[in-house]
Amino acid sequence: MSPKHVVSLGLLALAAFPMGWALVSAASAAGEANAWNDLWRQTQLPAAIGLTLWTGLAATIISVGVTALLLAASFPGAGWHRMVRLLGPLLAVPHVAFAVGLIALIAPSGWIARLLSPWLTGATDPPAWLTTQDPWGLGLITVLVFKEVPFLLWSAAAQLQRMDVSQGLSRELIIARSLGYQPQRAWWCIVWPQIWPRLSWPVLAVLAYSLTVVDVATLIGPNAPPTISVLAWTWLQEAQPGQSAVGAAAAWLLAGLLLVCVVIAGLVDRQRFWRMRWSSGKRGPTGANLKTLGLGVNFAMPRKVRRVGSSLFFILLAGYLAVMVALGLGSFSGVWTFPALWPQTLTTGAWTSVAGSFSTVAVTLLLGLASALTALVWAVAWLETALPAWDARLRQFIYLPLVLPSVLWIVGIHSLCLSWGLDGHWSGLWLAHTLAVLPYVVIALSPAFQGFDARYRHVCASMGKSRFSFLLQVKWPLLKAALASATAVGFAVSVAQYLPTLYVGAGRYATVTTEAVNLAAGAQRSLTSAYALLQWLLPVIGFTLAAWAGQARRYAPNAGYPLRASHESH
Repeated sequence: MSPKHVVSLGLLALAAFPMGWALVSAASAAGEANAWNDLWRQTQLPAAIGLTLWTGLAATIISVGVTALLLAASFPGAGWHRMVRLLGPLLAVPHVAFAVGLIALIAPSGWIARLLSPWLTGATDPPAWLTTQDPWGLGLITVLVFKEVPFLLWSAAAQLQRMDVSQGLSRELIIARSLGYQPQRAWWCIVWPQIWPRLSWPVLAVLAYSLTVVDVATLIGPNAPPTISVLAWTWLQEAQPGQSAVGAAAAWLLAGLLLVCVVIAGLVDRQRFWRMRWSSGKRGPTGANLKTLGLGVNFAMPRKVRRVGSSLFFILLAGYLAVMVALGLGSFSGVWTFPALWPQTLTTGAWTSVAGSFSTVAVTLLLGLASALTALVWAVAWLETALPAWDARLRQFIYLPLVLPSVLWIVGIHSLCLSWGLDGHWSGLWLAHTLAVLPYVVIALSPAFQGFDARYRHVCASMGKSRFSFLLQVKWPLLKAALASATAVGFAVSVAQYLPTLYVGAGRYATVTTEAVNLAAGAQRSLTSAYALLQWLLPVIGFTLAAWAGQARRYAPNAGYPLRASHESH
């Protein structure tokens, strides 16, 4: 066995062993028959199942639909590249921060109600609106859609940054136009059927998160009854072992619902109707103008389609901007009576409290950097050494934190940390965050590594360079944009972790996310907004540094200094 394979086996054990242990531990936690009997006797369970399916499926379907429309209206073209450049700040906003900001906007005493107060009955009192924690879950769906659309766009961009993929799709569109297909028909028949399979894992992650989210559902989701994930988390926190077992059973029930949804979606996707729909050969109402054939063929979408895409993206940007402005103003607000549009007093007291909580910020930064860098080293080593067959099989384990319900995953991780003596320790918290970060880092790096031109290696080998020299001097510098971006994504994912920090850390370690969620349950608006805004600022700094570090540079002939070149993905 070659040293390369030995390294792969070692990396396989490092990742698969703790994940497999966590999965077995989670399975054994719900093995009590009494727990399932107690679960079925819960009167709020049927309504909770309905709410969970409604909010999760609606958020996923809307997110996929909006993503497809945005892709159809912008790719290929300059609009797509502009959209990709704006994804970093959107991805940097954690779900909790967005939920807190949205609550500040749509709450009965929020900005929207203040703006409309002159036209509302009883303008001196907040209206009796069911905008937050509404029984239909609309607020939860809104947060999920606003957050998952940028993630799906980023996942598509990670695939389309490969030159072989993007150039191949562009050439196929030109050929389709030369055969008389209308731009809209050509895109849906050629591009989307090739992008959709590449988005299968990201869409599955979106579905799993939407069905099983806890922190966001606690803040803005329905509470009478709540979703199953919130019920499971509430039972798991009970001191009585019987209630904890009921929580574990509820977590497995949630996993079963997710599995049923995935199976049904897979069966629908494989139906012959859809294959015929994409490959029927119909060209549209009219054919292409023969004068447009050749390299100058126009495959731009009709103006109406591009206008719809621009409107959707504008709504997305406007929503994020409004949420961030609400958080910024709320973090400095003092006395702010209804229906005043502006606070009567402004204060820096909230930020003074944040600055005084140095340990909270330090724990967040150290956890984020440690878990992101650990996941990056593992992912790079695995992608460099693993055989394709091994890589395909291991991904089923690597993606477990993405597709398993968060409450179920945390039960397994907590049991693992208890068995290894890591519960309540920094090492256990680091392990839990690293396992949560690893799938996102692998997803971010895989397209760049898989699309790397192997001819660079042959050229270096012909010059007598070793593999290590090739990696250090050629391949990794060419992939530095992807490496920096993956590190920033891993850091952002770590910052947003709530359940692992609270459960595995045993309450001994506070981060900006746990503080934001805990404060949101109280009435400290300014302090909650400050922590939520800080939760957004930290990933923004990470993405900004990643964009700077990933900039392509070239060297002028006969000059010893680099000249910045336009950014391009390798």
